[in-house]
Amino acid sequence: MNSQLNWDLQTDESVFKFLKKIPRKDSEFLLFTVKLLPNSPYLGDIQKIKGEKDAWRRRVGRYRIFFKIKVKEKIILISDIKIRSSNTY
Repeated sequence: MNSQLNWDLQTDESVFKFLKKIPRKDSEFLLFTVKLLPNSPYLGDIQKIKGEKDAWRRRVGRYRIFFKIKVKEKIILISDIKIRSSNTY
């Protein structure tokens, strides 16, 4: 997989609503991380989500960014950001 080329980034509206509810410092750091995804979606602490096709999660401190990678279209779809808890996965 060639991760050197930029990818298109699409974000669900619920992600922005979540970012408004958390502390500003956390929100800014998560946005910074999200902006890095199009440059290299496979970089960082990511894991494939079992039982789902092309679904991944990236760990950012106590938060998890959930996204899908459409390789053929070179699109990253961010579906959700959650605080890590025993019910997150």
